Amino acid sequence: MWQPNTAQWRIIWIVAVLLILCWPPDKGRSLGVKITNWIADPRNTLPTMPEPLPIALDDNGDAVSEHDALAAEYYRQYESSALTRYRMKLKEATDPFDPSTERQILVGIGILSALAVWRINGKRM
Repeated sequence: MWQPNTAQWRIIWIVAVLLILCWPPDKGRSLGVKITNWIADPRNTLPTMPEPLPIALDDNGDAVSEHDALAAEYYRQYESSALTRYRMKLKEATDPFDPSTERQILVGIGILSALAVWRINGKRM
């Protein structure tokens, strides 16, 4: 029975973890991005940029002032320190590619890794 050597095991484990963390779901963010978002703000204390106001609310003074207060708090914290700015960016991070493109890249990495493991096995004999 074939047993992978140390180099092959390293490739197998690294690629397996990469595929698990980076594989994009149909909707939402990949597991790796979700973990990054959570690590950046585990207690959900950092503000997020408020959504733009709908056009129908532009004459509602209370809604506009509430939105402006949320935006002002966001920018106040964003400008407070470089570490806070970095955490806010990580909290709002998304997957870098379209899900279909990301899947194609990850499948390519998996296939090339399998070929590398096979090639290392061939050199052993």
